[in-house]
Amino acid sequence: MKILVVGAGATGGYFGGRLLERGQDVTFLVRKARAAVLARDGLLIRSPAGDAALPSPSTVQASTLNHAFDLIIVSCKAYHLAQVIDDIAPAVGPDTAILPILNGMQHLDLLDARFGAKHVLGGSCFIASTLNAEGVVHHLGKPHRLTYGERDGSRSERVEHIEQAMLKANFESFLSSSILQDMWDKWVFLASLAGITCLMRAPIGDIVAAQGGTQATLQLLEECSRVAEACGHAPSEAALQRSRSVLTEADSSTSASMMRDLEQGGQVEADHIIGDMLARGEAAGLDLPMLRVTYAHLKAYEARRSHAKLG
Repeated sequence: MKILVVGAGATGGYFGGRLLERGQDVTFLVRKARAAVLARDGLLIRSPAGDAALPSPSTVQASTLNHAFDLIIVSCKAYHLAQVIDDIAPAVGPDTAILPILNGMQHLDLLDARFGAKHVLGGSCFIASTLNAEGVVHHLGKPHRLTYGERDGSRSERVEHIEQAMLKANFESFLSSSILQDMWDKWVFLASLAGITCLMRAPIGDIVAAQGGTQATLQLLEECSRVAEACGHAPSEAALQRSRSVLTEADSSTSASMMRDLEQGGQVEADHIIGDMLARGEAAGLDLPMLRVTYAHLKAYEARRSHAKLG
């Protein structure tokens, strides 16, 4: 199986590197500067699950991509997706499977519109990782899970081939028969976590310690859950309890990567994670005051950031 991984950063570099480590045929679609670093230093992973040093991994730039792959793993930020869709177009052949592991659901609509739904799998990942200034991928905790599947729940020949490739790699992989529900469950949790930590500019433990913090957090989770239910993907009570446990843990240092991006003055996935959740809920006739305030907060940040750059 020929696998193209979009990017060799914190997420693509980790999962793609683990596949390469186990002998899979992996090529990374990267920019010229990242390709030079990989050629010089190799792809380096530091992880509690074991370090890896992969010399001279195969790379390609968008300008020279000219043949189809069996599997394309897309792990970019949502605000880069439009460019990535253009970049990967030459790599999508008649039998190519595209596995996006972005958050939310909007990316499925965009990929379907360009390549057709038959090419696009469902996918989700759970990992905390960063790419440092030297180009080393740092896996920050124990979880390193990738879940994927056909969106209709079938067990096709192509996902069975992907399963065989994934099973050999040093990360948890799950072929799911309910991948859309899995994606919605993660989105409900992530929108709640990202929304409340960005809104409060604090990790979960500090929010819980503040008067009214737990109530605000649980209200946001409840609103996101109602949106999922209105869209036909209500989280199970077990999924909600897992979310409540993480979101109300005293002394927890947990925060969303979106909050870290915001605090560093970076670009955030406001529209894809919060805005789309709000839009789907309002289209279903729901009143979502916490989501509205959270989205307004993020859009005000984006406007201020844009003005600062122009200034």
